Amino acid sequence: MIQSVPAAVVPVPSLLPAPILLRELAAAVPATVIAVLGDDALAQRLSACGLWPGAAIERIGAAPFGDPLLFRVQGYRLALRRCEAARVQVATVAGSAS
Repeated sequence: MIQSVPAAVVPVPSLLPAPILLRELAAAVPATVIAVLGDDALAQRLSACGLWPGAAIERIGAAPFGDPLLFRVQGYRLALRRCEAARVQVATVAGSAS
């Protein structure tokens, strides 16, 4: 009797860049929001500010000591503390410098 051998599972690399936290996004690099982490009041406020999955976002500056960070999202500027930006996962847009 011939026993079948299971095929080896070969991981397929994702075509999408690995998600990073919004606070790690470099300046002038376009990105797309993947998710807002958590479901507390802060997560709801971030979503109300336009940070929902699929939204385009770009870091356009930072205060002299690095907090807060300034982003362009949904046609307006949004300033977030680093701890708030750590609650948002983004992926850089293909073809951008990272």
